[in-house]
Amino acid sequence: MRLSVSRLTGSRWSRRGRRAFAGSVLAAFGAVSAVVQFVGQLFPAAVSPPGPVLAGSVALCLAWGLARARPQSTVRQEFGRPGMTVVVEEGDLFDQPGHLVVGFTDTFDTFVDDAVVINDGSVQGQLLTRRYAGDARLLDAELAVALDGTAPVARERVEDKPRGKRNRYRAGTVAVLGTRPQLVFAVAYSRMGNDCVASSSVHDLWFGLDRLWDAVHRHAQLERVTMPLTGAGLARLHDLDEDSLLRLILLSFVTHSWERLVCRELHVVIRPGELDRIDLPETGAFLAGLAAGARRHP
Repeated sequence: MRLSVSRLTGSRWSRRGRRAFAGSVLAAFGAVSAVVQFVGQLFPAAVSPPGPVLAGSVALCLAWGLARARPQSTVRQEFGRPGMTVVVEEGDLFDQPGHLVVGFTDTFDTFVDDAVVINDGSVQGQLLTRRYAGDARLLDAELAVALDGTAPVARERVEDKPRGKRNRYRAGTVAVLGTRPQLVFAVAYSRMGNDCVASSSVHDLWFGLDRLWDAVHRHAQLERVTMPLTGAGLARLHDLDEDSLLRLILLSFVTHSWERLVCRELHVVIRPGELDRIDLPETGAFLAGLAAGARRHP
């Protein structure tokens, strides 16, 4: 298979990847130059003529740089204690098997027709299109059943919130939709403003994740769970970049699993547009550190 620099300098190759390529090439060129000079002093005939040696050295350095900087699309970490697997991967969230996590606002709004209340390109908008065939009434009916018995903490007046739903639920409320083996865990981690602009905070997301893992433990029967990079979309969680947001999710899941096993497999699925802003090798190192900590956890 032939690799070229032009293939890696497209949209899939991030600025971090270009820096890694340049650094790896320079480091390799320095190492190869030192070897060539050393060999040339001992065996002059071995490096003569210099043209082919130089061309071979440059090719070797470029190949090394490409191999080191090639975009990574998956990180997988096995945990011996508890027995579980965490995967961070690029892909289509709705093509994945198993149970699904979808972030909602505290009003559990679903209306997408005007793209004002809920954006049809958001994860929640895709949930309606791809899991419910655009049938908002069916989704609303399942939400009503799931939230039955959970008292709203407030209700907005129609004058204040003319669009969408008006009952507000506590942050961290989880509505479990559908049936096994494809449950949907709808977790409220952001607040829907009366102007239909959602906002969230690190505290609300952390609390929502804590309640989410409790619900997964109760309902998923340890089966595979897939979730997006929750908080990276239109919830306007500006306190964290994508790398920090991903680590927050992973840390929440692993520390919760130390108390009691949540599920056997957690897959965090990253959209291609988000992947360029995430350092997957560093994510792998972070997960490896958590796995080491899990082994030491009493």
